[in-house]
Amino acid sequence: MQDGPRLVSVIVPTFRRPHLLRGALASIRRLEDRDLAFEILVADNGGACENRAIAEAFGATYVAVERRGPSAARNAGLRLATGDFIAFLDDDDAWLPGNVRAQIAVLDADPALDGVLGQAVGTDPDLKNPSAPWPERHPGVGDALLRTMLSGYFPQLGTLVVRRRVRDLVGLFDETLIGGEDLDWQLRIARRRTLGYVETPCMLFRGRAHGTYDAIQYDRLAYDRLVFFRHSVPEWRIWPSPLAFLRAYQGTLQHFYWYFVTIMIAAASRGQKRRAFRAIVGALRVFPVRATYHLVARRDCRRALVQMASMHRPI
Repeated sequence: MQDGPRLVSVIVPTFRRPHLLRGALASIRRLEDRDLAFEILVADNGGACENRAIAEAFGATYVAVERRGPSAARNAGLRLATGDFIAFLDDDDAWLPGNVRAQIAVLDADPALDGVLGQAVGTDPDLKNPSAPWPERHPGVGDALLRTMLSGYFPQLGTLVVRRRVRDLVGLFDETLIGGEDLDWQLRIARRRTLGYVETPCMLFRGRAHGTYDAIQYDRLAYDRLVFFRHSVPEWRIWPSPLAFLRAYQGTLQHFYWYFVTIMIAAASRGQKRRAFRAIVGALRVFPVRATYHLVARRDCRRALVQMASMHRPI
């Protein structure tokens, strides 16, 4: 029988968003009780002077990180974690009351498990208008989970609770990745260890205003493609056929494709020629054949192309 509260190390990377960090830390502390305690590690590679004071106000350890990127921040926290379990939360998201305890209960019931995933709830930029919890169904175990994760299921890191041994068995986040680093780390766990799942809404995932991060999407596309091939090719045995592999690849990148298509149509209708052009290029970079076909065959895409071509301002 466990004596005293379970200690969970919670790593919170942050970058120049003190106005959001406070809410994230508050959502963590709200879960504490006599059975559960948190060692919060705020890893800051943005250098915002307010962040140290905010971290200290919530009893968190503040860690200044010189290297840029979320991987470097998470690694700085991972190295200092002393809890029996490790969890994560980005500074712009929030935990829900059902988080952590549900995963620990599953881990206690099965010592062979190294970590447990839960459900995320998408919201608007104000953490309002929540969507249905996802994934909607069990993502599978073993090879089935690996196939799901390589076919478009991106587990939100804020729903994952792992045993501390995972840090030593799997290693740290890849600091060369500017995007897809969280999926890469979770895929390494899924390939080498055993992950479970609990059907419990665990966190609020803050959405961004549509079209506010076009440039980031171009970078993330390249990194997510790299992560897919890094893990899918060595695990070729899990694919029943080359067609299944191709469908998985399409599933991994399709959200980028539809992002660019949506931006293309909206930008063209508003007379934003440069932005519409970049969105077309983005869609072609994701799926060249599909994008070419849609520009010809889909009425809304064809109209956007014509609108853009008729604009007189230069690209």
